[in-house]
Amino acid sequence: MPLPEITERVPLTLPDGRLDRRAVGWARRPLVDTDGVGRGLRGRGRTKRWEYWGVMTPTHVLALTVSSIDYAAVHEVWVLDRASGRTWGAAATVVPSRGVVLPGTLGDGPARARAKALAIDLDEVEGGTRLRARTRDVSFDVVAELPHWHERLAVVVPWSDTRFQYTVKDVARPARGTLWVDGRTVDVPAGSSWAVLDHGRGRWPYDVRWNWGAGSGESHGHVVGLQVGGRWTVGTGSTENAVLVDGRLHHLPDELVWDYDLADPDRPWRVTGGGLDATFERFHTKVTRTNLGVVSSSTDQCFGAWSGTFTPPGGTGAGPVRFAGLDGWAEEVHNRW
Repeated sequence: MPLPEITERVPLTLPDGRLDRRAVGWARRPLVDTDGVGRGLRGRGRTKRWEYWGVMTPTHVLALTVSSIDYAAVHEVWVLDRASGRTWGAAATVVPSRGVVLPGTLGDGPARARAKALAIDLDEVEGGTRLRARTRDVSFDVVAELPHWHERLAVVVPWSDTRFQYTVKDVARPARGTLWVDGRTVDVPAGSSWAVLDHGRGRWPYDVRWNWGAGSGESHGHVVGLQVGGRWTVGTGSTENAVLVDGRLHHLPDELVWDYDLADPDRPWRVTGGGLDATFERFHTKVTRTNLGVVSSSTDQCFGAWSGTFTPPGGTGAGPVRFAGLDGWAEEVHNRW
């Protein structure tokens, strides 16, 4: 049975903290109110809230994370020079969670992170979202523009009435701004820089694996955004798969097939299904491993470019949308948290 499209604002949780089943579905705008996540005793230790932004420029990759995973605040600022492979940045894990501000619902306020090694500020401004991040050796100030016609994928993934996730995957946001690194000022040029948001609010199982891929760019006369995910949604009836063409979102209701081999970095990734046939070729892999005993995380995030074709569901008569050179990433994650 197809997942319903949500067209009106709805709460994620009931007054007792359990999942409000009216929220299960997908939307073209962030219509789910998540203010109730984390309130009360229900799900204590399982609540996860975060904002992740990735920005691809012609010369650099910029990334930041502001998060609270209930018992800790976990933040990161990271910058990659695409030509040299050199990286800068800092990460912080603060136990117990403190020095972090996250809005209850997307767009309802700023996000802030303060730790010894870094500072992050996310603010909704006229025309978009301002991303500011600073460490000892790198900083950036970028606006991710939000055109009025731009649609965003919002999905509720229900494992049960007490374990569920609301995610907003917002791809192909035009970006502009400035990066300061290694004593240099570097432009984040409008027209060739793209931002992607991963916004999350929910209560998670302890042991989870997922794939995520995102791509953004202008190709063959269209602005194309690619959003693909896997593993973590299997069996829930929900998917986080979509293709954005000139601001219009096409949700893909079926699980996609992922074919890749982390042990062979030169082998392209391939993601297929639902009218999508996408190939990803990497130029850099960011490997992160954390093992604190009960809590551990393993992430292989590969940066590169997507190419392929997409045939919109329902048959538009216009033939497949072809794309190439969409800057982005593909990743494999395993968390015990």
